[in-house]
Amino acid sequence: MATNSKHPETLVLHAGYRSDPTTTAVAVPIYQTTSFQFRDTQHAANLFGLAELGNIYTRIMNPTNDVLEQRIAALEGGVAALSLGSGQAASLFAVQNICHAGDNFVASTDLYGGTWNLFANTMKSMGIECRFVDPADPENFRRATDAKTRCYYAETLPNPKLTVFPIGEVARIGRELGVPLIMDNTAAPILCRPLDHGAAIVMHSTTKYIGGHGTSIGGIIVDGGNFDWEKHADRFPMLNTPDPSYHGAVWTQAVKPMGPVAYIIKARVTLLRDVGAPMSPFNAFMFIQGLETLPLRMRVHCENAAAVAKHLSGHAKIAKVIHPTVMTGEAKKRAETYLSRGMGALLGFELKGGADAGRKFIDSLKMFYHVANIGDARSLAIHPASTTHSQLSAEEQAKTGVTPGYVRLSIGLEHIDDILADLDQALAAA
Repeated sequence: MATNSKHPETLVLHAGYRSDPTTTAVAVPIYQTTSFQFRDTQHAANLFGLAELGNIYTRIMNPTNDVLEQRIAALEGGVAALSLGSGQAASLFAVQNICHAGDNFVASTDLYGGTWNLFANTMKSMGIECRFVDPADPENFRRATDAKTRCYYAETLPNPKLTVFPIGEVARIGRELGVPLIMDNTAAPILCRPLDHGAAIVMHSTTKYIGGHGTSIGGIIVDGGNFDWEKHADRFPMLNTPDPSYHGAVWTQAVKPMGPVAYIIKARVTLLRDVGAPMSPFNAFMFIQGLETLPLRMRVHCENAAAVAKHLSGHAKIAKVIHPTVMTGEAKKRAETYLSRGMGALLGFELKGGADAGRKFIDSLKMFYHVANIGDARSLAIHPASTTHSQLSAEEQAKTGVTPGYVRLSIGLEHIDDILADLDQALAAA
């Protein structure tokens, strides 16, 4: 019953693993090994030739990582997943797997600063063009699409703008044009399943809510198995023509007996094999531990964040509170449509005193941690304009929702009275 369940509380505990077949251990073991013994030469040949799937080398796959991958794939409603060494690696691999030099992709302007810099600069140096568009009008994605466009990319609950992305609207446009939508669901695990709304690929920085305790760095990509790569063969030659990096394999054909997993298998056996950005088995184990309490933690995160948003609204020193619970109009409608199990734990506000007030507020916090992270069990705060988004120009910062006086909070699991008391005393000093 457990593995057939659609309830996240059950999936995070049971999907992909029951007990170790050798020792009957209930907890997932840490397979801290580089290599795996082949039964014989034919077994080795079958593995390298994709005649069967199995463990070869931990840079490519590992049994501990496999449980995490199966569990998150089940949680998101996908067919398979690939764990990686960081969320940044997951963002890069998700796009680069189908986007080569000379190609382009369209991304929402509402992005984490590190993702923006990766897309605008590092990927540009690889010959891949990112076209940024404002998601306020989903049709902007259609307007930016041409024959060389390979995918769309966006964040479910953009960090730090926090205006929920129109997943279904953009996914429908992409399906009409043969362009898959890749969703970064880092800030909304449990709260939203983008694949249910038409997205083709989902990725997470597992460092954040999935880990939940600020101990490990990692990322993961989930293949929805719901996009017809063959139907749009002209747009995806990397999946439909012989790949010289893997014996001339045509991915949509080579892995067909395994199911609709051409995208994720190619990412594993070409990009991960060659670039070498694997998640360590120990970190995979840590993320499995975090995953087991994720539904419970997200419930409290969201309750606390909603209480903070209500408390700060109307404060004399705050010009604007930014959280889905206090939004209106189209932003409110999108939040209610896509965030079915809570409105998220990220919250922003703009101080009337600008950058100086933002710095004073941050420096006056006593319980909140001043760190460049989100999704921790602890409450966190940061001033994006001078940190996470400092590499962006003032114009680029504005497009992502960052102003000089903007402060972003990641609301933790502490008692709400203590959270509010720390915010109040820091605001008094700002």
